[in-house]
This record gives sequence, C-alpha cells and structure tokens, in this order.
Amino acid sequence: MTIALITDGIFPNVIGGMQRHSYYLAKFLAASGVRVDLYHTIPQGKVGDPLEGFTESEKLNIRSFVVKFPSLGNSPGHYIRESYSYSVEIWNIFKKQSKVDFIIIKGFSGWELINQKSKGEILPPIALNFHGYEMFQDQPDFFSALKSKLILKSPAMFNMKNADYLFSYGAKITSLLVELGFSKNNILEIPSGISEDWLCEKYKPSEKLRKVVFSGRYERRKGVKELSAAISKILVTNKNCEFHFIGPIPPKKQIVSDRVIYHGLVSGNAEMKILLRGMDVLVCPSYAEGMPNVVLEAMASGVAVIATDTGATSIMINNSNGWLFAPKNQKQLLTALSEAIELPSLALDQKKDFCRNDISAKFVWGKIIDQTILVIDEKLKKSNFK
Repeated sequence: MTIALITDGIFPNVIGGMQRHSYYLAKFLAASGVRVDLYHTIPQGKVGDPLEGFTESEKLNIRSFVVKFPSLGNSPGHYIRESYSYSVEIWNIFKKQSKVDFIIIKGFSGWELINQKSKGEILPPIALNFHGYEMFQDQPDFFSALKSKLILKSPAMFNMKNADYLFSYGAKITSLLVELGFSKNNILEIPSGISEDWLCEKYKPSEKLRKVVFSGRYERRKGVKELSAAISKILVTNKNCEFHFIGPIPPKKQIVSDRVIYHGLVSGNAEMKILLRGMDVLVCPSYAEGMPNVVLEAMASGVAVIATDTGATSIMINNSNGWLFAPKNQKQLLTALSEAIELPSLALDQKKDFCRNDISAKFVWGKIIDQTILVIDEKLKKSNFK
C-alpha cells in the first residue's frame, strides 16, 4: 500500500499539534511497511535532514517532497491564501508522480487536490483531517467568532464536502461533523496517539506542594486569560500550590508571583518530559480543541489532567484520572483547580496511575497505526479507484 500524506510540516522541523501528529503518522506507517509519499514544508533557511527523527529503515519507505510555504504578508486572510498557493505547488508535484492508493490531507494543505477531484480528476480516495475542526466549535469572543466565520468556515466546508472521508478523533468531534450534515459512513473515527517512549516507569508521588502546569501558546481560544484569573484567586487562599507555564506567554500577560514560573518555549521532547514528570496536574482550559498532544504527554508522564469537555478530551479524561469542566465556565475551572490542589495524596496518585495505564492500553501509536491501516484497508476494498 502507498499513501500520500499531505501536510504543512512535520515535527521537529515545524512545531504544532498537527505537525507532531503528521510526524508520528508518517513514522509509524513507514515502520509498518506502508510506503509513504510525504508532502511537507520546512522553515525557510533551515538546513539539514528534512526527515529528522526517522530511522534509516523508516526512511526506506518514505519519499519526501519538500514544498516551500509561501509568505503573502499579514493582511486579513493571508493564511488562507498562503495555504491555497501551497496546495497548488503540491498538486503540481503530485500529478507527476506514480499513483498512490490513498491520500491523507491535513488542514488546507491538499486544497487543490480536492479542488481537482471536484472537477472530475480521477484520484484515489481522499481522507481529510482538520483535527479539532475548531472553526466550527464555539469561540471565546465575538472577534474570534467573526474571524472564523468570515475567513475559515467557507473554505473548510468546501474541502470537507469534496473529500471522500473525514477523520475524527471521536466524542464531540464526531457529533459536530454529524450536526454539520456528514454521514457517519464517511467519518473515520480514530484517536490520536503517543509514542511508547513517553510512558514513564514511575510517576512523581504527590507531595504537599502541588505543582500545576499549563502548556501551550498564548492564544485566546487556549483559555490562558481565564486560567490566569483563576490562579490569581487561588494564590490568595492556598499556599500549597505552584503554577508553571510552558510556552511563549507575553511578559505583560504573566502573573508576578514567586509561585508562578514561566519556562518559555520548550520544543524538545527530552526537556518536555523532564518538566512534565515533575508536575502533579496539567490544566487545559481551551475553548476549542481536537485531541491535544499535551494531554497525552501529561497522562503518559503520570500527571492528572483538568480539561474542558471539548473536542475529543472526554475519550481521554474522566473522573478516574482527572476533571472535565464546561468551556467558558470560570466557576468550574476554579473548583477543579481547588479540588486538585486539596485532594489527598493517595487519591491524586490513584488518578496518576489511571492516566498512565489508560495511555498504555488505548493511545500508544503502535495500536493507533494498526487501527488506521485496518480502516484504510476497509475503505480501499469499497473503492472503485484503479
């Protein structure tokens, strides 16, 4: 089987949830003997191996096509225009290559392939993955909602309607796609995964001082504003807690306290593992998500999780291993944080146990890739493409 994987970058050359998922998808497909035509980009000026992080045996099953991602300025909608131009360049390369059996597209990176297929071009089955489909989820404010509606929704819907299949991580993402009018027969429900080397042999036992961590960008939908407000209240009433932020939080948005530590951007797995394994609880207060990598990483590290019930978080988090709360609900966020900080050590350690065990049982990439290949095989048997 040969699969074309079309994305706008792979980890570690490009940082992001979709890029990390693309990396592991290509890596484990290749390790399973699937041939992968990988269309991706790397940052301008970067030198070195475009397949950094892949083994030599995995590289034997990968053809790498590096495509320059255009820069068209910072005017409104520039990302959409850049993405379409990028997809055109990919199409110009793709149409000259030997046939593949199946196409997986991440985001807008295969827009022109989908466009060509809608016009009658004979192409193999196309499965599109917008991960969290965040442009169709609730937004934190009027400006974000307007931006999503005016800029993202229409082109996203065009791509979705003209793809053969849509990937979903499950839970509320599948429900959202059904609400948008897509048949469950055309939804490929496969969760995300994590590599086994993330699984810690022994997690950090809970102590009196509780360490809570947030990891992510300072982006409105990530809920950092609401989290900072909750932390400011807890710092006044509870002395047995410490808060950590991993990611580029602007200095003006930082809380001034010796119990709030800002680590800045952390891009390497080794440093991230060390930081997470020293924590007790991860908090993910996003308004919209897919299936956050950082939640998988935290759980594999033996860290309990507080997260909004959005996207596919509910297939990972439950009362046994953490706390789910409703998006936009500041009171529930504050309550969950307080409970996590005040929970007896034995009870919190039980949640940590469940976290690691749940990841090992359900969400390691070896199992996810077997499920992926099985689903694709089933769809190919039903396809008329030759």
